[in-house]
Amino acid sequence: MAAPRAAALTLGGRTRVVLVVASIASLVTFAWPLLVAPGGSAHAADAPFVFVLLLPLLLLVMVSEVSSGGIDSKALAMIGVLSAMGAAIRLLGAGTAGIETSFFLIILAARVFGPGFGFVLGSTTLFASALLTGGVGPWLPFQMLAASWVGMGAGLLPPLCGKAEVAMLVAYGVVAALAFGLLMSLWFWPFIVGDASSISYVAGAPIGENLGRLVLFWLATSLGWDVGRAVTTMVLLALVGTAVLGTLRRASVRASFGNPGVFAATPDAEAPAVGG
Repeated sequence: MAAPRAAALTLGGRTRVVLVVASIASLVTFAWPLLVAPGGSAHAADAPFVFVLLLPLLLLVMVSEVSSGGIDSKALAMIGVLSAMGAAIRLLGAGTAGIETSFFLIILAARVFGPGFGFVLGSTTLFASALLTGGVGPWLPFQMLAASWVGMGAGLLPPLCGKAEVAMLVAYGVVAALAFGLLMSLWFWPFIVGDASSISYVAGAPIGENLGRLVLFWLATSLGWDVGRAVTTMVLLALVGTAVLGTLRRASVRASFGNPGVFAATPDAEAPAVGG
C-alpha cells in the first residue's frame, strides 16, 4: 500500500469559523417555520432572499479558503470542472424515481479536497444542474444548501484507507442522501394546508412535537423517493469510489495543491509520502 499523502486542501481556523457560521445560517433558512408560524406558500416569497444569502456564504467560504492558502486558481478551476461534470451526470437520473447520480462525485471530491471545497461544490453542482434542466425555482437555493452540507460532511470524515475508506463513504452516502430528503421535506412541509393529523405541521406547537410530525410526514410521503437516491449513491460509491478517489488524488498531487494534513492513499495512488 502506498504511503499516506498530503491533503489537497486544508481546513484552517478561519475556514472552520466560516463554515460554522454558514451552516447555522443555512439551518435557520430551513428551520425558521418551526419557530415562527409561516405564511404564504412554500417559500415563494423568501426563496429569493435565501438565494441572496447563499451567494455571500459561498463567496465567504471561498475567500476564507483563498486567504488561508486552501484554495487557489487551480482549485477554483477544479470546482468548475467537477461542477460541470456533476451537472452533466445528474441529467442521467434526476427526476426519475429518486435516482441521484451526482452525489457520489460531490462526496468523493469533498473527501479528497476538504470540507470547504465540498461545501462550495455541493451548491455549484446543483446550481449548474438546475440551469441545464430548467429546474430553477424557489426550491433551488434550499437544494443548494442541503447539497453543500452533503459535501462539507464528506470532507469532515475521519482518515481511513483502502476498503475501509470506501465502506465509510458508502455508509455516509446513504445517510447523507436520506438526510437531504428529510431537509427538503422540511422545505415545504410547514406550508402544506392539511388536517390536524399526526403528520401535519401545527403552528405554535413545541419544536420537538413538530419535528416528530415532520419525520412521520417524511416516512409517509418521501422516504420511497429518498431511498432511490440513497441506493443510487451507495451503488456508485461502491463501484467507482476507489478509482475516482485515486484519480482525484493524483490530480491534486500533480496540480500541487496545499500540503498540510493527511489523507489516506488508495493502494494504486501515485503520490509521494508525507515528508518524503
